[in-house]
Amino acid sequence: MTLATVNETAFRVLGGRPLNGEIEVQRAKNAILAMLAASIVVDEGETVLHEVPDIEDVERALELLRAIGASVHHDKPAKTVRIDASGVSSGILPEEIAGRFRGSVLFLAPLQARLGYVELPGSGGCDIGTRKIDFHHRGFARLGADVEYFEDGRTVIELEGGRFKGALLYLDLPSHTGTENLMLAASLAEGQTILENASVEPEVVDFGNFLNKMGADIRGLGASTLYINGVSRLTAVEYRPMPDRLVAGTMMMACAMAGGDVTLRNVDPSHLRIVSAKLEQMGVDISSGQRSIRVRRSLRRRLNPINIQTHPYPGFPTDLQPCVAALSALADGTSYIRERIFDNRYDYVEALLQMGADILISQSNVCIIKGVERLKAASISADNIRSGATVLLAALAADGESIIDNVYQIDRGYEAIDELLNELGADVARVEAKAQLAPQSLW
Repeated sequence: MTLATVNETAFRVLGGRPLNGEIEVQRAKNAILAMLAASIVVDEGETVLHEVPDIEDVERALELLRAIGASVHHDKPAKTVRIDASGVSSGILPEEIAGRFRGSVLFLAPLQARLGYVELPGSGGCDIGTRKIDFHHRGFARLGADVEYFEDGRTVIELEGGRFKGALLYLDLPSHTGTENLMLAASLAEGQTILENASVEPEVVDFGNFLNKMGADIRGLGASTLYINGVSRLTAVEYRPMPDRLVAGTMMMACAMAGGDVTLRNVDPSHLRIVSAKLEQMGVDISSGQRSIRVRRSLRRRLNPINIQTHPYPGFPTDLQPCVAALSALADGTSYIRERIFDNRYDYVEALLQMGADILISQSNVCIIKGVERLKAASISADNIRSGATVLLAALAADGESIIDNVYQIDRGYEAIDELLNELGADVARVEAKAQLAPQSLW
């Protein structure tokens, strides 16, 4: 018998098993990455973050911190990160690290504030369409920095005089990374900065609370207009970031896909109101406690179709749009999904088509999904964090055994998601690089 080779780490998923039990939800990647970057401005003492998940994007951020001279201790069993940034001496972000994750852009403001300059070769992360960062640069320029672009793709930003100047700033889009970068820069500026059309995402609010604990003076967190009074320095603190609402939303949809009864602990239900409402419209039973969400779905009745448009928070999250599309593939009727934030967020469609879904992207860029009774197993790839989670969820509900390769992408944002799902009764095995699999396992 000829064996097939899996070239990278893969998940082998045996579908058709309902999920039951209770799990704890990890802390929020999108808040933690900003906090790790902000530690650069602290020239004395240790910044300590607790309950930090062991995910690839965190590892890349810690690698960047070490590359520019910070001392980093990551106690993985204790989920604690300690950063001593007193030795930070380089404003050049190495391409081999910065090019692997989008969070590298969050190092721009703190390095300018600390050293007066930063050089960025390019940023990586998920290829989900246009994600320009020129509005970050325009914001830095408004705050007094000099931005220069080079033909080789490098961007060099210099801050003469070593300090930002307060200004009126406006974001064309309420980007969370843009808000976080400019919020940090304004916190160390001379005078007051008013930031209009700021992101109101919970992770941005959490980061703002973190900066305020460090000594910043940011007012209006949770509103679209921020008033930031600059201070001369920020100090080291200990902090426990908020729960990851995107991981929680993914696990809610996992239960809805596979069926069962799952309770999520360590969540803030208020962050997931619209997700809960949409799942209830589809026929999923959702009940919330003070810090928990219970999800129940019987497979005896098919799901209802749904209409969804993504919008910045508090609208339906773009990061959960792929997962709800997979869920809609099993609905009894036609669902319509409109992506309003990223122009390439339908990159999961080809994988779902391989699994038997019936999906069409209209000329007006609407994802039209005609539900089918069952999905089939397939050999598929995780192209980015959220589409990777999507095909994993689809595999949980599919008939037979699926192989998902390139799971590095899933590991970028989800801590040991295979172990988490197995705790609930799923059958997900992590297959190491170049493992040999029998042909029947691929289909």
